Amino acid sequence: MKIHEFQGKQLFRQAGVPVLEGHVARTADEAAAAFKKLGGSIAVVKAQIHAGGRGKGTVIDNPTQKGVVIVKSAEEARAAAAGLLKKKLVTIQTGPEGKTVNRVFVEAGCDIARELYLGIVIDRSACKPVLMVSSEGGVEIETVAEKTPELIFKEPFNPAYGLDAFQVRKLCKKLNVNGPAAKSAATFFTSICQFFVDYDCSMAEINPLVITSDGLMVALDAKIIFDDNALFRHPDLLELRDWSEEEPSEVRASDAGLSYVKLDGNIGCLVNGAGLAMSTMDIIKYHGGNPANFLDVGGGANAQQVTEAFRILLSDPNCKGVLVNIFGGIARCTTIASALIEASETIGFTVPLVVRLEGTEVEEGRKMLAESDVDIISAVDITDAAKKIVAAVK
Repeated sequence: MKIHEFQGKQLFRQAGVPVLEGHVARTADEAAAAFKKLGGSIAVVKAQIHAGGRGKGTVIDNPTQKGVVIVKSAEEARAAAAGLLKKKLVTIQTGPEGKTVNRVFVEAGCDIARELYLGIVIDRSACKPVLMVSSEGGVEIETVAEKTPELIFKEPFNPAYGLDAFQVRKLCKKLNVNGPAAKSAATFFTSICQFFVDYDCSMAEINPLVITSDGLMVALDAKIIFDDNALFRHPDLLELRDWSEEEPSEVRASDAGLSYVKLDGNIGCLVNGAGLAMSTMDIIKYHGGNPANFLDVGGGANAQQVTEAFRILLSDPNCKGVLVNIFGGIARCTTIASALIEASETIGFTVPLVVRLEGTEVEEGRKMLAESDVDIISAVDITDAAKKIVAAVK
């Protein structure tokens, strides 16, 4: 689950991670009032969307309007907010369609001496969270990793004990952070690592992490993703979820217990198992097609879930055909066949449907489909299925 920058900073403040004062605005007048409330001579108006690269992002139909604007008066704050609110902002992470800006964050300015990068993710090979820092703050970390990977410094840490003092000293030395800033780093690095563990995050990123002229480390950004599987431990975090930022079909699938990601192709995929779903998408691409989605119905899919899965697939106007690729293990092929027949009777199939079944009770499942009134194209293996759905769509 993702949250907005202003929400992340509220949590940071509660966890003892230094942030600047700021206020959320939904209208241009509220943005002007927020500037006055901050009481300083400079502030920053930031678009609040679930995507990075806002500083370099531009508004559709107005390329001069950036997603992050420095303002020096209430009127400038009003104008910046008016240029962003209810507009589509396109960044490197949104795609050309952009995301609608429904609120802005008006944050106090500060005297910046240095900009750094900080991120925490799970290192699967080390089986631990890893703190990553770089001297190249304000730059997309992907660019740094590609062109100057030697400028990214990493320290895995034990979630039970947090970041050790010697690890902080190592990172400060590599970043050339000393004096008051090093003292601030000791508190900042340990606090953000503890925050990552306490809130069951899967990613926490601050870009830029700044050092002020008086040596204080401050989070100038907050991009946080929580592990959905751990949200039962944090019911209060569910209140922070912004449904308007999420693809409606993905929300619908989540409510039905399905793992679904919408893509921009025209071949719908209904598969059981994440690995098989990825392979199915790959082989569709290999044979010249374009998958419209990733969809894993799971090992225990029932008729209701399969029916809902078809409803979601067929609600996409770009979907011109569906490939069902099932390897029966926990879910028997007869169960899937029954679900397909019931789904056909409930919603009807208006596009070509290719079905490949394999595994437990496969012969019985194939017989059930053959004797039904469902108009399907049978496939013997995954390659045959991919070729047939690509041909059917074309």
